[in-house]
Amino acid sequence: MSRAVAHVELYTDGACSGNPGPGGWAFILKHPESGKQMEEAGAEALTTNNRMELMAVIRGLSALKSSSEVDLYSDSQYVLNGLKEWMASWKKRGWRTADKKPVKNIDLWQELDALQARHTLRFHWIRGHNEHPENERCDQLAVAAREAIVTKQ
Repeated sequence: MSRAVAHVELYTDGACSGNPGPGGWAFILKHPESGKQMEEAGAEALTTNNRMELMAVIRGLSALKSSSEVDLYSDSQYVLNGLKEWMASWKKRGWRTADKKPVKNIDLWQELDALQARHTLRFHWIRGHNEHPENERCDQLAVAAREAIVTKQ
Protein backbone atom coordinates (compact mmCIF):
# COMPACT_ATOMS: atom_id res chain seq x y z
CA MET A 1 0.00 0.00 0.00
CA SER A 2 1.47 3.35 -0.96
CA ARG A 3 1.60 6.12 1.58
CA ALA A 4 -0.25 9.37 0.88
CA VAL A 5 1.95 12.32 -0.01
CA ALA A 6 1.86 15.03 2.62
CA HIS A 7 0.58 18.47 1.68
CA VAL A 8 2.36 21.40 3.34
CA GLU A 9 2.47 25.16 3.08
CA LEU A 10 5.87 26.86 3.06
CA TYR A 11 6.15 30.59 3.72
CA THR A 12 9.57 32.19 3.24
CA ASP A 13 11.33 35.54 3.47
CA GLY A 14 14.80 37.01 3.43
CA ALA A 15 16.14 40.29 4.77
CA CYS A 16 19.38 42.11 4.18
CA SER A 17 20.85 45.34 5.54
CA GLY A 18 22.97 46.64 2.69
CA ASN A 19 23.36 44.54 -0.41
CA PRO A 20 25.79 42.97 0.32
CA GLY A 21 25.60 43.16 4.06
CA PRO A 22 24.35 41.17 7.03
CA GLY A 23 21.26 39.16 6.15
CA GLY A 24 18.67 36.86 7.61
CA TRP A 25 16.26 34.24 6.29
CA ALA A 26 13.20 32.57 7.76
CA PHE A 27 10.50 30.07 6.95
CA ILE A 28 7.24 28.84 8.37
CA LEU A 29 6.23 25.31 7.46
CA LYS A 30 2.58 24.37 8.04
CA HIS A 31 0.92 20.98 7.82
CA PRO A 32 -2.77 21.92 7.41
CA GLU A 33 -4.09 18.41 8.08
CA SER A 34 -2.50 18.08 11.51
CA GLY A 35 -2.26 21.77 12.39
CA LYS A 36 1.46 21.34 13.11
CA GLN A 37 3.76 24.24 12.34
CA MET A 38 7.47 24.93 12.57
CA GLU A 39 9.49 28.11 12.24
CA GLU A 40 13.20 28.50 11.63
CA ALA A 41 15.49 31.42 10.96
CA GLY A 42 19.18 32.02 10.42
CA ALA A 43 21.63 34.66 9.31
CA GLU A 44 24.90 35.32 7.52
CA ALA A 45 27.34 38.16 8.20
CA LEU A 46 27.95 39.10 4.56
CA THR A 47 25.35 38.18 1.96
CA THR A 48 22.72 39.57 -0.40
CA ASN A 49 18.96 39.79 -0.22
CA ASN A 50 18.58 37.32 -3.11
CA ARG A 51 20.78 34.77 -1.35
CA MET A 52 18.69 35.08 1.81
CA GLU A 53 15.44 34.64 -0.16
CA LEU A 54 16.89 31.48 -1.73
CA MET A 55 18.23 30.20 1.59
CA ALA A 56 14.80 30.50 3.20
CA VAL A 57 13.28 28.20 0.56
CA ILE A 58 16.22 25.77 0.71
CA ARG A 59 16.01 25.45 4.48
CA GLY A 60 12.23 25.07 4.38
CA LEU A 61 12.33 22.31 1.77
CA SER A 62 15.25 20.65 3.58
CA ALA A 63 13.13 20.41 6.73
CA LEU A 64 10.71 18.05 4.96
CA LYS A 65 11.46 14.42 5.79
CA SER A 66 9.71 12.95 2.74
CA SER A 67 8.45 13.94 -0.68
CA SER A 68 5.60 16.39 -0.30
CA GLU A 69 3.19 18.56 -2.20
CA VAL A 70 4.35 22.05 -1.28
CA ASP A 71 2.47 25.30 -1.68
CA LEU A 72 5.36 27.80 -1.66
CA TYR A 73 4.45 31.37 -0.68
CA SER A 74 7.07 34.05 -1.27
CA ASP A 75 7.27 37.78 -1.87
CA SER A 76 10.38 37.24 -4.02
CA GLN A 77 9.77 37.36 -7.76
CA TYR A 78 13.44 36.37 -8.15
CA VAL A 79 12.87 33.06 -6.36
CA LEU A 80 9.50 32.26 -7.89
CA ASN A 81 10.45 33.20 -11.46
CA GLY A 82 13.72 31.32 -11.09
CA LEU A 83 11.94 28.15 -10.04
CA LYS A 84 9.01 28.42 -12.47
CA GLU A 85 10.66 29.84 -15.57
CA TRP A 86 14.40 30.42 -15.58
CA MET A 87 15.97 27.33 -14.02
CA ALA A 88 15.09 24.89 -16.82
CA SER A 89 16.73 27.18 -19.38
CA TRP A 90 19.77 27.78 -17.20
CA LYS A 91 20.28 24.03 -16.87
CA LYS A 92 19.99 23.50 -20.64
CA ARG A 93 22.65 26.15 -21.15
CA GLY A 94 25.01 24.68 -18.55
CA TRP A 95 23.89 27.07 -15.80
CA ARG A 96 24.35 30.13 -17.96
CA THR A 97 21.96 32.99 -18.60
CA ALA A 98 20.58 33.87 -22.03
CA ASP A 99 23.52 36.24 -22.52
CA LYS A 100 25.94 33.38 -21.69
CA LYS A 101 26.96 34.71 -18.26
CA PRO A 102 27.21 32.34 -15.29
CA VAL A 103 24.02 32.25 -13.21
CA LYS A 104 24.41 34.31 -10.02
CA ASN A 105 24.03 32.32 -6.80
CA ILE A 106 24.57 29.11 -8.77
CA ASP A 107 25.44 27.15 -5.61
CA LEU A 108 22.05 27.91 -4.07
CA TRP A 109 20.10 27.43 -7.32
CA GLN A 110 21.69 23.98 -7.79
CA GLU A 111 20.84 23.03 -4.21
CA LEU A 112 17.29 24.23 -4.79
CA ASP A 113 17.12 22.27 -8.04
CA ALA A 114 17.97 19.06 -6.19
CA LEU A 115 15.39 19.78 -3.49
CA GLN A 116 12.71 20.69 -6.02
CA ALA A 117 13.19 17.31 -7.71
CA ARG A 118 11.99 15.59 -4.50
CA HIS A 119 8.78 17.58 -4.15
CA THR A 120 5.81 18.86 -6.14
CA LEU A 121 5.83 22.63 -5.85
CA ARG A 122 3.03 25.12 -6.48
CA PHE A 123 4.04 28.76 -6.48
CA HIS A 124 2.23 31.67 -4.88
CA TRP A 125 3.46 35.25 -4.96
CA ILE A 126 2.40 37.44 -2.08
CA ARG A 127 3.03 41.16 -1.82
CA GLY A 128 5.62 41.80 0.88
CA HIS A 129 4.84 44.04 3.85
CA ASN A 130 1.14 43.89 3.01
CA GLU A 131 -0.23 42.49 6.28
CA HIS A 132 -0.09 38.85 5.18
CA PRO A 133 0.30 37.15 8.61
CA GLU A 134 2.83 34.45 7.65
CA ASN A 135 4.84 36.80 5.44
CA GLU A 136 4.97 39.38 8.22
CA ARG A 137 6.05 36.70 10.72
CA CYS A 138 8.79 35.45 8.37
CA ASP A 139 10.01 39.02 7.94
CA GLN A 140 10.12 39.50 11.72
CA LEU A 141 12.09 36.27 12.16
CA ALA A 142 14.54 37.08 9.33
CA VAL A 143 15.15 40.62 10.61
CA ALA A 144 15.65 39.34 14.18
CA ALA A 145 18.16 36.73 12.97
CA ARG A 146 20.01 39.40 10.98
CA GLU A 147 20.04 41.79 13.95
CA ALA A 148 21.32 39.05 16.27
CA ILE A 149 24.33 38.49 14.03
CA VAL A 150 25.00 42.24 13.75
CA THR A 151 25.07 42.67 17.54
CA LYS A 152 27.57 39.80 17.88
CA GLN A 153 30.11 41.57 15.66
